Amino acid sequence: MSSRSVRRANGNRGTVNRKKRYLRMGIDVGGTFTDLVLIDDRIGEIRYTKTLTTPGDLAEGVLTGMEKILRQAGASIEAVEYVVHGTTIGTNALIERKGSRVGLITTEGFRDVLEIARIERPDAGLYDMTVDLPDPLVPRYLRLEVSERVAADGSVIRPLEEASVRRAVEQLKLEQVEAIAVCLLFSFRSPGNEQKVRKICRELLPEASVSLSSEIAPEFREYERTSTTVINAYLSPVTERYLSTLVEKLEARLGTVDLRIMQASGGSMTVPTAKSHAVHMVNSGPAGGALATALFGRLIGESKLIGVDMGGTSFDIGLIVDGRPRVRAESEFEGFPVKIPSIDVQGIGAGGGSIAWVDPGGALNVGPESAGADPGPACYGLGGSLATVTDANLVLGRLNADYFLGAELSLDLAAARRAIEVRVADPLGLTVEQAASGILRVVNANMVRGIGVNTTEKGYDVREFSLLAFGGAGPLHAVELAQDLGIQRVIIPPYCSVFSALGAVASEVRHDYVLTAALSEQAATPAALQERFKALMAKAAAQLEAERVPARARVLELSADLRYEGQSYELTIPFGKAGSTRARATEARVTPEDVSKTIDGFHELHRRVYAYGDPDERVEFINLRVTAIGRVPPLTLARSRYPGRKASAASSRVRPVHFQPRGFLSTRIWRRPELHTGQRLPGPCLIEESTSTTVIPPGWGAKLDKYGNLIIEQQARSGRRPAPWAADGRRKSKLKAVRRVAS
Repeated sequence: MSSRSVRRANGNRGTVNRKKRYLRMGIDVGGTFTDLVLIDDRIGEIRYTKTLTTPGDLAEGVLTGMEKILRQAGASIEAVEYVVHGTTIGTNALIERKGSRVGLITTEGFRDVLEIARIERPDAGLYDMTVDLPDPLVPRYLRLEVSERVAADGSVIRPLEEASVRRAVEQLKLEQVEAIAVCLLFSFRSPGNEQKVRKICRELLPEASVSLSSEIAPEFREYERTSTTVINAYLSPVTERYLSTLVEKLEARLGTVDLRIMQASGGSMTVPTAKSHAVHMVNSGPAGGALATALFGRLIGESKLIGVDMGGTSFDIGLIVDGRPRVRAESEFEGFPVKIPSIDVQGIGAGGGSIAWVDPGGALNVGPESAGADPGPACYGLGGSLATVTDANLVLGRLNADYFLGAELSLDLAAARRAIEVRVADPLGLTVEQAASGILRVVNANMVRGIGVNTTEKGYDVREFSLLAFGGAGPLHAVELAQDLGIQRVIIPPYCSVFSALGAVASEVRHDYVLTAALSEQAATPAALQERFKALMAKAAAQLEAERVPARARVLELSADLRYEGQSYELTIPFGKAGSTRARATEARVTPEDVSKTIDGFHELHRRVYAYGDPDERVEFINLRVTAIGRVPPLTLARSRYPGRKASAASSRVRPVHFQPRGFLSTRIWRRPELHTGQRLPGPCLIEESTSTTVIPPGWGAKLDKYGNLIIEQQARSGRRPAPWAADGRRKSKLKAVRRVAS
């Protein structure tokens, strides 16, 4: 990207020296590895690296990676325009229940909202009477009531009794809470009482962080609003400590930089905003992968993609439909509803570090528990002794023990075999190779089932999609997953092992604002909608101004939640005839055509989602939404990333690799940087790169496109069969068979 285009995209931000700041960095902290991407906007060069995640101090792994990639680029932190950081700290704290001690202050009579919930059983518990909702994050004795009451229209029925607030805060102080969630009835209509409660909290308990529902989730539905506010309070002290430590160490070791934090919505926010809106960081890492999937889809003309990210601990699935990731206004995490915009990415416990185990009934299971980064899979040689998916891939020849992480980490094959033998093979009466093959078959079945839940069960025909796989372990399994699903095309993008970090760099500044309108179709006049949108747009514009986003990079997107009268749940639809984008708008101008276009769009969306839509039915405008966007310079990927000499047969190697059901086959091994654009690679073969390996089984073949993507498709049968290998790695056929395959 030229310096001229960078200046144009960033406007006139006077504090930036364009001659020095030409780099952008993305960071994604995973359960096993921390991924980093560095983009040079002058020449479009992309560098990437990985470091082991440091669970004891996540900031240490981040800083080690930053120093490493800057050293590789021969650059200093002064050359970095900004850093976008996706972190799992909030996600992990929620999963492991290691958040802060939280107290809840609520309106009299609503103490048990978290306990009552929606009186719905989890899906898994429809026929299992032992399954229940998760325990609330705030126990009952820390949920305290105060005297006040606001009506549904925002009018004050009973003024706030400040003495009751003081009693509640004093009680929470005795209980040594670290954070307080405040959720008063209908505060999204009139937030004044919540603001008074915060003032008293800061007076009596200044060391505790305070989360107001009128700021975190200012919309109707009491249970969901309370749940979201409580999660924010639960995570705030944890994320605040981490971010403060990270900034302090970053400035001490590298210097000052514009640090932005990734959100679940796919946007980024400043560190101060992240500290007070911790709930927006939950599940933010996978959002970066979805953004990158959409980016590459647009690049190669694929509008329907299933993006799958297989890392060390999890397998995340995101759909790209019409070139964009699906964003939901409400989601669920660990059984708790969360009312924040988030990219629809679902994860399961299936990663390279997923542990294989045999249950009391003698059945082989894989995951969801993971060996993580410490001690990691047995083959890492860091003290792990449990059998994992990575160990199985190594035993079956799919990983190169001497070229893992670009030879930075040497894998221990003997340790991998020993772990599988003790934990799986011996209990099941199998050979080590049979056990390793079984581990891969089980984890693949788990992933296929996860993809099915997120496609077929949502009304999509999986065969109409291409599969784009990334993450360090994704390319190892992608083609076999496609084979089981009936998908005809697999795409392995460049930088696949750090794809979420690449998506983080592409993320835009984003802030979401919502207002519950609850207007009937008759009451939703242009004037009524304009008045409400105007208030939201003023907040959005002020936030972008406060963050010094250049005027020409500011965009406001308008949308609305609609439903048919009598329904309980809504669908979100872009507002107005021009779609959802109102670039550089200073005030709302709503026309009758905008209203009718929005209603027509709702009918069509309802028909697409539920196979039913009736234009004669009356609708309701429930929530109005404004999204503030700060555009960033677009990522440009140079064509012919691999333009070098044609890789010859001599530049590849051959080794035995296991493919189900045929066993070990003589398999050619290529190095991805040595390939050239347009080169075709018939299976079976492996394509190795420093941080990932792509497995192409028999009957499939790959081609390298002009952007460096591996496009893998099923091939016509040629009748030629690769040379077979015995389970112990000894060749059964003669040497000429190997030479024939290598030719």
